[in-house]
Amino acid sequence: MPSEIHLVKVGMTMTEGTVEEWYVADGATVASGDLLYRLETEKVNLDVDAEAGGTVKHLAATGATLEPGAVIGFIYAPGETIPATLPQGTPREQADAAAAPAASSQAAQGASEAAAAADDAASRRPASPAARKLASELGVDLAGLAGSGPRGRITRGDVEQAAAAAKAPAQAGLGAGAQVAPAGEPAPAAKAPAPAQQAQPLKGMRRTIAQRMRASLANTAQLTLDMEVRMDDAVRLREQLATEWEAEGVRPGYTDLVMLATAKALIRHPRMNAALVDDAIVPADAAHVGMAVALDDGLVVPVIRDAAAKGLKALASESATLAERARAGALTLADVQGGTFTVTSLGMYGVDGFTPILNAPQTGILGVGRIYDGLAWQGDVPVRRRCLRLSLTWDHRVLDGAPAAQFLADVRDYLEAPYRLLG
Repeated sequence: MPSEIHLVKVGMTMTEGTVEEWYVADGATVASGDLLYRLETEKVNLDVDAEAGGTVKHLAATGATLEPGAVIGFIYAPGETIPATLPQGTPREQADAAAAPAASSQAAQGASEAAAAADDAASRRPASPAARKLASELGVDLAGLAGSGPRGRITRGDVEQAAAAAKAPAQAGLGAGAQVAPAGEPAPAAKAPAPAQQAQPLKGMRRTIAQRMRASLANTAQLTLDMEVRMDDAVRLREQLATEWEAEGVRPGYTDLVMLATAKALIRHPRMNAALVDDAIVPADAAHVGMAVALDDGLVVPVIRDAAAKGLKALASESATLAERARAGALTLADVQGGTFTVTSLGMYGVDGFTPILNAPQTGILGVGRIYDGLAWQGDVPVRRRCLRLSLTWDHRVLDGAPAAQFLADVRDYLEAPYRLLG
């Protein structure tokens, strides 16, 4: 009797998941504990291990979106008769029945297909979606790479290093026989035809984000207010701490300062740190601050738990680790659950201010802009200031404008006197 391969359920709120990629080809063999398939959910992507060893038969195709617990394939133990094909959606009883009458010629054909598939699978390596996309763009063969990510997973950085290594000898090979443009003239460049743009289906993470953002706007009363922060002291403090902590590999960012200031302000304003659930305002037990991390096809929000109780060094180290794991596709469900407030930054793209959308059922989300040169007056003398604009979106059903402004003013005050963050 074959072992079922299920679409794993991660978290109580998961309603569907997508088979992003099969690591083991249809008809190939797998050992118990080996990587089997890549699951994409509304919160995290994760690798699923095989719970048994044998020959894999797919029911769900790559890209299929199904409910948690759905049977997406089978693993046939050595010696079990394997049908040549299984119809989509076959339940376990039908799979067993289909296996029994299979003719010897079908079994032989299945064995032949399995051998061919095994050869193909041998050349495949576990890699993050971003790494596969980049490898395709740069022409890098993943089969020859050793991954530096968790459990040997190939990351985007591995692909970039391989591409750079392949490019170096090609550049060095330009010798006497190479055609070089005369001095002062640009080298002729071959113009490749622009690839045809194709419609991209809204699926996986992108589809989930679209649904969540639309629902957030439709079901909440969102308003946004902006506030300018004088960052002169914060800029100096960050530079000093970056030098002091360099040997430990910790480099605090401006967003780290904002997240810690936000967490401390949330403790003083519990209504902003609450959620509206079933017409009841439910306060949180602590300030669990989510940090939005941009990916190639969306974003994820790993959570720094009990952020107000952490020192700046610990918070900066944790945020860097979470961001790295997010981009490598290595976040766990525990990394993204339980957020009570979200901080999102677009300052690195030169954005001054914007209108972030709530991550329901949270009450607030804080947008962080760029550091820019402002102007203040000391008497009749203009003085240059380093400034930052914060954009707070909050749910007007939970609290009104005045307490929301008081919360944001507290965040500002922490940043303008950043020594208070070190206590």
